[in-house]
Amino acid sequence: MTATAQAPTRTRARGPVSPQTLSGEPPRRRVSAERIAGWVVIVALIAFSVYSLSQMGLDAQYIATASQKVHSFFGSTTNAISFPPFADLIYLTGLTLGVVILGTVIAALISIPVAYIAAANTAPTPWLHWLGRAIGVLTRAVPDVVIAFSLSLMFALGSTIPGIIAIGIHSIGMISKLFADAIEQVDEGPRLAIRAAGGSKAQEFWAGVFPQVLPSWIATALHRFDINLRGSAILGYAGVGGLGYAMMLAFNQFNYGRGLGIAFVIFLLCIVLEIVSSTIRRTLLGIEPAGNSIGDRLVRVAGRRRARAAARGAGSVPAAGSLPATATGTPGRLAPLTVEAAMRRPWSRERVRDTSWGIIAVAVVLASIWLAQVDPRQIMWKYVWPGIRSFWPPNLGSVGASGLLAATMSTLEIAFAAAIISLVFALVIGSFAARNIAPNGIVRSVFRVILTILRGIPELIVALFLIVIAGLGAVPALVALALGGVGLLGKLIADSFEEVPRGPETALSAAGATRGQRFASATLPQGLPSLIGNSLYLVDSNFRSAVLLGVVGAGGIGYYLALSAPQLNQHGMVTALVGVMIVVVLIIEGIAAWLRRVFK
Repeated sequence: MTATAQAPTRTRARGPVSPQTLSGEPPRRRVSAERIAGWVVIVALIAFSVYSLSQMGLDAQYIATASQKVHSFFGSTTNAISFPPFADLIYLTGLTLGVVILGTVIAALISIPVAYIAAANTAPTPWLHWLGRAIGVLTRAVPDVVIAFSLSLMFALGSTIPGIIAIGIHSIGMISKLFADAIEQVDEGPRLAIRAAGGSKAQEFWAGVFPQVLPSWIATALHRFDINLRGSAILGYAGVGGLGYAMMLAFNQFNYGRGLGIAFVIFLLCIVLEIVSSTIRRTLLGIEPAGNSIGDRLVRVAGRRRARAAARGAGSVPAAGSLPATATGTPGRLAPLTVEAAMRRPWSRERVRDTSWGIIAVAVVLASIWLAQVDPRQIMWKYVWPGIRSFWPPNLGSVGASGLLAATMSTLEIAFAAAIISLVFALVIGSFAARNIAPNGIVRSVFRVILTILRGIPELIVALFLIVIAGLGAVPALVALALGGVGLLGKLIADSFEEVPRGPETALSAAGATRGQRFASATLPQGLPSLIGNSLYLVDSNFRSAVLLGVVGAGGIGYYLALSAPQLNQHGMVTALVGVMIVVVLIIEGIAAWLRRVFK
């Protein structure tokens, strides 16, 4: 009895007893102030997205009017889709491919030293490490069309060199970042062995590090080539020759059928080059295409068919006596190598294949120089230094602080409004595209194909088509970004949901929970951090794309960029606008990183 009487006293000495403890309920986790702040920020971002959508004017009346315009557009014979003469089409295609290939190759080569100093395990000094990372961030933040606009006055009219430089500078950021990440993940054994043998820093990198990351470097460059080809059309608005420039001229001359025909050619060219790029990655690197683009999916299907055909035609394993005889005369037994033989690398099948691909790559680059019509005489040297100096100091020019703020808000509203539309549809489509949520494989495959189609259509082509039909304004850019965003975010959502731990889902299934209850109580809460991060990544991507679409008539920062550089020659204003873009992108990235940490 004494022990029984003392128990409540000891309990009260430690503190008050919670109602959950007395009732036998499990204790509830205390919500931290930081997590509450995170939810407040998320609610504020959603509210701003809804407000932005309400400001776009995308209502039932607009949709009805646009539908009538679509019907009348295709019903008019003057707007029938047409194409340039075949010879001109081949010439424009070759010019575009030359510009994109050279720009990507330049970026891939420059990314090697940038990634070397950006990687933590190879950077000679800490300040060089941060310099390499800063170069990657800055080059990614500045759109290629802005660089092309800025260089337009330093080169002769119609020169392709500004486009090559613009693609090269902008691509350095992505290639160097992914390349640096790959360098940081290498096996340190070969590098340390070379260092122990007295090798130099250069020998450590080229013999111990670079061979390990070479497949990643090639795959990243090929992926960037696909992206550059899709974005090359916008360079036509900066005066860079090729299919984009021809499309811009057609639209400016109100020859909408010809403009849409060229846009369709660009779309087909993107699909064909995706297939070629995926085939190269699979053949040269032995990497199975894992993406969900049209090219990757077609290559995977073709590879599975070849594998099944090879399995059907394969014979029995040869007996030991049928193995080729070696220098010892004994089947299947290798003879010891001499020192001279070991120093001579044999021309194996793999070496012949790699050498052939190297020769083809050099030939393609040389052909691209000819196709792009690169001529150093097109550089107007007397304007180079004055042109560079004209970008400093930054100024607001004729826009003013109020105009700059309004343009920035307009671009942000387009980005957030498109993101909220994409989030709603992508959450549904992406969920049914996940293996652990879809009721069966057929449903999953159907929704995966929908995401692939939406991701395969370039936003610029959709925006131009809608601008032709519905006129200038923010709505065409909004619809184009929303469609592309459903494909991008839906794919990320499906992948993140498939990667959640299966334990909670299995436990709920064993307790008799329905499919919807498993999704709401296990899958969605576990995938919430990825959902938040991917949604903010989409906002970041939409902001950059909205700037580019502003060049073709969506307004915002892009409109002033297109106006200030080539028409008003206010390069200081270009610097100010680019600075605003960099600040906005860094803020969005900072918010995304903080929210991912809070909800981790």
